[in-house]
Amino acid sequence: MFFLLVVIYIAFIGLGVPDSLIGSAWPAIHSEMNIPVEAVSIITFIISGCTVLSSMFSTGILNKFGTAKVTAFSTAMTAAAMFGFSVAPSFWVMIPLAVVLGLGAGAIDSGLNNYVALNFKASHMNFLHCFYGVGVSFSPYVMSLALSNTGWRSGYRYAFYVQLGITVLLLVSLPLWKKSSSSQQADEEKGVNLTLSEMIKKSEVRKVWIIMLTTNAIEYACGVWGSTYLVNQKGFDVEHGALALTVYYVGMSVGRFVSGLLSNKVSTWKRIGLGAFILAPAIVIMLLPLSGAFTVVGLFLVGLGNGSIYPNMIHLTPHNFGKEVSQSVMGSQIAFAYIGVMLAPPMVSLISGVFGIKVYPILLAVLYAIMVISIKLFVNQLKKQNRYNANV
Repeated sequence: MFFLLVVIYIAFIGLGVPDSLIGSAWPAIHSEMNIPVEAVSIITFIISGCTVLSSMFSTGILNKFGTAKVTAFSTAMTAAAMFGFSVAPSFWVMIPLAVVLGLGAGAIDSGLNNYVALNFKASHMNFLHCFYGVGVSFSPYVMSLALSNTGWRSGYRYAFYVQLGITVLLLVSLPLWKKSSSSQQADEEKGVNLTLSEMIKKSEVRKVWIIMLTTNAIEYACGVWGSTYLVNQKGFDVEHGALALTVYYVGMSVGRFVSGLLSNKVSTWKRIGLGAFILAPAIVIMLLPLSGAFTVVGLFLVGLGNGSIYPNMIHLTPHNFGKEVSQSVMGSQIAFAYIGVMLAPPMVSLISGVFGIKVYPILLAVLYAIMVISIKLFVNQLKKQNRYNANV
């Protein structure tokens, strides 16, 4: 079981690798291709939209083929998309590649999250997403090195090599899933496939959708626009803007790692509250007219506080809704998380196009307020239904 867990951790590195590439590379891409800076929202919208579709239909696919095979095939899809980005001659060629990337990411995210939520402790869920943070931290660092030397295409190519290696590892490790008795049990227990119309009738599900949407909107508004904000508003050059984004993702990884360490002493709901508490001063720093160095600190704290909220909410899914429907609710939660991913970059693009990039921190503050209110309402409802467990 230990070796299987290591493979799952590495698979989540692969899930994170593509997510931060576009944000760190975009200042160079839009200059080379002579396209508007706002065009990044088209790419992120397509990636996220396809991830939403993949997540929504993940329950049936995972029940039919199993988590192991779906994860391996989907990782191969993301690797192929990144190679395509590295050789894309124009912006329009990137669009179908974004479709492939999004479809692959959704199945990995939904399947592995539910598998870990059902079979492992909360610490492993946080460490799992910490490894996702390793992937998204690795990408902008590599991209900054590539931008300083050979260009953004090399950055995508290096990331492709990493993703290809992870794909090979997943294929070689397929027997581990069959040998694991826990894995066999998880594969044999087919979850109840709730329809979207059935889930939308449940007010507690709708509340958790909003939480997942807003926490991921904050994450990707920073991941996609953080570098551009530093370059266009704070005077950073392109290379340092990409490198500063690494600091943000390091903050996310540290937040998830620390949350995992605290999991045996501090309950999941308290760790969620701690993350939301750290986010408050982070947003304030972003709002204040401080130097670029302080803005980087603010981005680090956003990653530190917000980073632990998503995996801890994911871990609570079987506890909040029941194991028999956890895969369906998990898929819908991740779908709405990616709706947040899908909507946040174009929202920043649209509003900053009218008022300027200076309003970017205000949008983060609005998303934060909606998220905190939704968490409070969700907890209150669980308490009324006697499903709130403060000790999980």
